[in-house]
Amino acid sequence: MFLSEEKIKELAVKANDIRISIIEMLMEAGSGHTAGPLGMTDIFTLFYFHILKHNPKNPSWEERDRVILSNGHICPVLYATMAHAGYFPVEELKSLRKFGTRLQGHPHREYLPFVDNSSGPLGSGLSQAVGMALSDKIDSSTSLTTGQKDEGRFIYCFMSDGELDEGNTWEAMMLAGKYKLRNLIAIIDRNNIQLDGFTEDILPLEPLHSKWKSFNWHVIEVSGHDFRSLDEAVREAQAIYEKPTVIIAHTIPGKGVKEFENNSKWHGKIPNKEEGEMALNELKNLRF
Repeated sequence: MFLSEEKIKELAVKANDIRISIIEMLMEAGSGHTAGPLGMTDIFTLFYFHILKHNPKNPSWEERDRVILSNGHICPVLYATMAHAGYFPVEELKSLRKFGTRLQGHPHREYLPFVDNSSGPLGSGLSQAVGMALSDKIDSSTSLTTGQKDEGRFIYCFMSDGELDEGNTWEAMMLAGKYKLRNLIAIIDRNNIQLDGFTEDILPLEPLHSKWKSFNWHVIEVSGHDFRSLDEAVREAQAIYEKPTVIIAHTIPGKGVKEFENNSKWHGKIPNKEEGEMALNELKNLRF
């Protein structure tokens, strides 16, 4: 579906609401991650409110697209987006990381069956997604290998750039390339930071584009904050039939709050009361 200017504005407003929820839930929890969730908010908003084939009223719908979150520590953006999409009450977001909550510090299917995978150990998500995509490909009951556009479902794997330090990721990349899993689309949060600093200082990833391409993946690079370009990238990925696709989404960690943006210290830091109120004030006073 074409993204109209009206729809883009609607998505921008929704993304801002989700960012507000992220700040509120982190302040309430007293622990968690700030930069990654804020940086990925535009992407999750686009997926849950425009791209995904899903049904919040029937979360277990068999024909739904699958969403695999590999970097589980950014789960506040997943939870907040799902709540705003109608999977569970927005008020429940403030139970993040509380004892007995469904909203664990990393997604856990035993607690929240609305999610498609449990995650925590970095580097594992792509292997989970490859398994699902391969299963669908060889399942004769699906239509994923017919070559007809928009048939079947897609497996979307959201990943961080820092977790590409994990060798398991590259094994999964090789397997997906070998079996030409066109139903698999990976989205990398290329925000250039990880827990200990900047990715290129810790373990350089570049040239990232050519590395993925050499593993027989179709590679697209795009801004992670431009709804139209992101949408076009996903549509392009869906139209590729001979190989899996990776979308390298260049994002601003901490996006939406100037004080937090592009500062690696906010990877695993949460705002205190003063910082949180400042962030909420900035977000609530944005004009669209």
